[in-house]
Amino acid sequence: MSAVATRRAWAELLRLPALFTVPGDALAGAAATGLRPNHRTLLAIGSSLCLYEAGMALNDWADRAEDAVERPERPLPSGRIAPPAALTAATALTAAGLALASRAGRPSLAVAGALAGTVWAYDLALKHTPAGPAAMATARGLDLLLGATATAGPDHDPRSRATAAAPSAAALAAHTLAVTVVSRREAQGGSSTAPLAALATTAALTRLVGAGTTRRPSVGGDGDVDDGGFGWRRRGRSAPGESASRESTSRGSASRGSASTGSASRGSASGLAPESGPALRTATPERGPAPRTATPDTAHRALRGALALAYAGTAARPLFHAALNPSPPLTQRAVGGGIRAMIPLQAALAARTGAPVTALLTAALAPAARRFARKVSVT
Repeated sequence: MSAVATRRAWAELLRLPALFTVPGDALAGAAATGLRPNHRTLLAIGSSLCLYEAGMALNDWADRAEDAVERPERPLPSGRIAPPAALTAATALTAAGLALASRAGRPSLAVAGALAGTVWAYDLALKHTPAGPAAMATARGLDLLLGATATAGPDHDPRSRATAAAPSAAALAAHTLAVTVVSRREAQGGSSTAPLAALATTAALTRLVGAGTTRRPSVGGDGDVDDGGFGWRRRGRSAPGESASRESTSRGSASRGSASTGSASRGSASGLAPESGPALRTATPERGPAPRTATPDTAHRALRGALALAYAGTAARPLFHAALNPSPPLTQRAVGGGIRAMIPLQAALAARTGAPVTALLTAALAPAARRFARKVSVT
């Protein structure tokens, strides 16, 4: 087999176009923490890419007998790649992914270890069981949390940052769950139930990421976590300096209030009437107009809405076709659309947590994913 044919076989085995859906996990995780992406975020992206490709190679190795019947054109049953080579690649990529995660700190390694364990358990044991879709959804959620914990690093509380990223991870996991359920029938087709359920999930997630206010998640010194607009909040103890600052400010305000009251009393006692009219209004400054934030907020809402619509359009149209005609080709197309829809969903999640630049960078991966998917299938 020529070198070009060999590269093509490995591209099919590893489903290279699907790689464009991976960096957005870590970027959305970083955005959900309220921190800017840093070098540890890049380590998380590298780890995610390795673990994702390890799962692809391991998946085909585990399904080689089934693929020989249902998809004989795949690299392993067609003989273009030997099964031991695929297993070796899966092992090496897993080791590389864990090594990269370890460079970002122990919390990141712990999350990456859980992610790797979930990937191997799914491919080797859980894929064809009722727990299979949940395992795949868990893996995708963990991938987002890996980006959150890696971005936080040793300078921030990883547990609090992971908690702040949990709503985004849950949204991404819900989409993954719906697509995985559809994919279980991609070789046989014949059921409209899964595509219809996935359509309902897409509609719910579109409403979630496209509506509401845009807020940066805030994490206090010891676990005060704001979800960034998802509708829940967990309060923890404030940092000692923050508590002292609030207490000092409160005491200072009270003291100034007492002093002002005392001055007014002394003025009355000395026979001087309290100031009134314009003089009084000058002494008590009027509250000025609120800061003008409508323009940035409107821009954020427009970006979030556009990304939500892009997500809905990418996922919903092929799902609708598969629901009308659940044949294997249309079902596979629906699965491919669901995989590509990860990118606008990740971007919308980043925009919702107040990171428009990260959202735009993530969304920029979509055209490349679509272009390469025409050459190599992502399913």
